[in-house]
Amino acid sequence: MPLKALIFDVDGTLAETEEAHRAAFNRAFAAHGLDWHWDQVTYGRLLAVTGGKERIRSWADSLSDASMVDDAMIRKLHSDKTDAFVDIVASGMVPRQGIDALIAQGRAIGCALAIATTTTRANVDALGLALWQCDVTEVFPIIAAGDEVPRKKPAPDVYHLALERLGVDAADAVAFEDSANGVAAAKSAGLRVIASPSLYTRAEELGDADLVVDEFSDAVVADYLSGLGLPKRAEFAVNSGF
Repeated sequence: MPLKALIFDVDGTLAETEEAHRAAFNRAFAAHGLDWHWDQVTYGRLLAVTGGKERIRSWADSLSDASMVDDAMIRKLHSDKTDAFVDIVASGMVPRQGIDALIAQGRAIGCALAIATTTTRANVDALGLALWQCDVTEVFPIIAAGDEVPRKKPAPDVYHLALERLGVDAADAVAFEDSANGVAAAKSAGLRVIASPSLYTRAEELGDADLVVDEFSDAVVADYLSGLGLPKRAEFAVNSGF
């Protein structure tokens, strides 16, 4: 039976966004007069904590005076960080290698396209506009975001939500991820997973995925998906039309 849906993670999967997120966090901290600054090493460590507000809380709790940061402040910091991220990605982003081809492959057989992400819907909207110069729902009609579920990845909640909105069984879909937390979430939801590490996840163990590649453009990805019912890339013109 041909695949019915392709489900994509966002940060690190659709595009290399984490440096934009890191810059946005630092911009929000500075705007609030905080002397916090997350360098690449620090941010790489904090990425083990999924969710922006959760990441700020984890950092605040590691400080000697964690009481200075209450939940209201964390919500404000995260809101300002989201605004900063929107501004940063508006200056230009490009999809990761192979992403546009995968979208075209899915569309070639009427495959539903969805997003399942830990990030907020506002970030998804901003990134979609930057990547394809259109409303993100024109590319991915189904979106399940991290602020819509009780538990973030590695819990499977956001994938369960995506599958529910798609109206398909996990056996009829494939997920695309770049991190160990993402792979764990998708596998827990019963999905097959193709993983490709991003800038900040190259040291992570992604072996639980069904297929691990350097880039989503790797020919083995097309072969794997062809075996599940998608046409090979050579059988159609890769034209996103966005």
